[in-house]
Amino acid sequence: MPAEFIKIYPQNPDERRIRQVVACLRDGGLVIYPTDTVYGLGCDIYNSRAVERIARIKGIKPQKNDFSFICYDLSHISDYARVGNAAFKTMKKVLPGPYTFILEATSAVPKLLNTNKKTVGIRVPDNMIPRLIVKELGNPIVTTSIKDDDEIIEYSTDPELIFEKFQHQVDMVVDGGYGGNVASTIVKADTDYFEIIREGLGDVSVFQ
Repeated sequence: MPAEFIKIYPQNPDERRIRQVVACLRDGGLVIYPTDTVYGLGCDIYNSRAVERIARIKGIKPQKNDFSFICYDLSHISDYARVGNAAFKTMKKVLPGPYTFILEATSAVPKLLNTNKKTVGIRVPDNMIPRLIVKELGNPIVTTSIKDDDEIIEYSTDPELIFEKFQHQVDMVVDGGYGGNVASTIVKADTDYFEIIREGLGDVSVFQ
């Protein structure tokens, strides 16, 4: 059965449709959704079977995953990661925004997401659709970018084309308008010093 394709407007997300997405996630579903950068693929972080399905789509072993997850806000983050003073001050300035912070993981991070690693990637995107999904769900969702097989276009931006490609692999695709084609900037922030792992969308001068 093909995935559901639902439209949600990022400026004024329909609560009923947000609840529809959350019901899918609670049922172990995989959802493709917009962020403030590229479209993401995600599931409930506590559903190990769903995490394994994402790993299969990405062609990796679940234990080798480098998935990040989306939190609603900074207060949500402290449940899953230890944040030093320098990192907290900077995160307060730039989040919500197009950054992924690599932080020291707490024991609340499910083992499947934290295998052999002491760190975890955290995002608070500047897009109310994924943030409201997380708020309604009550815990973070896994996030990994939707990559395109095309050698020229790295990330698909058109939700209808994304649906065509993934409709038989996921359970729901959220159309939140055209996505971007530049991924988030990844910042290692598990010590007192910041290290830019990948420069993407977002100003990196704040970390100097």
